[in-house]
Amino acid sequence: VQLQASGGGSVQAGGSLTLSCAASGRTFSVYTMGWFRQAPGKEREFVALITWSSGTTRHADSVKGRFTISRDNAKNTVYLQMNSLKPEDTAIYYCAADRTFWTTNPREYDYWGQGTQVTVSS
Repeated sequence: VQLQASGGGSVQAGGSLTLSCAASGRTFSVYTMGWFRQAPGKEREFVALITWSSGTTRHADSVKGRFTISRDNAKNTVYLQMNSLKPEDTAIYYCAADRTFWTTNPREYDYWGQGTQVTVSS
């Protein structure tokens, strides 16, 4: 499975961005798609996940009410709509795919995209 993330950029606090993650290859083997982020000097952290078949979602407490994960199965694409962005949301955002688990642990994900930078200025 290959993942291509896009949509990052620079915005002011309170602004919005939509990230996309296009999957290709053996996408039928994917159970869960996730978004993670990593700020400089910090560990990679969970942001949101969605199951490929049922669309069940989970969001980190830090982004609940502001970010929304969704998917378009026909396009093999997962989205992360980010509203009311804050400077602390600044990070490289990664999409990932897991074949087996519904998990927030990045170590359990099998495939990773290349990351896209999101910068939020105050």
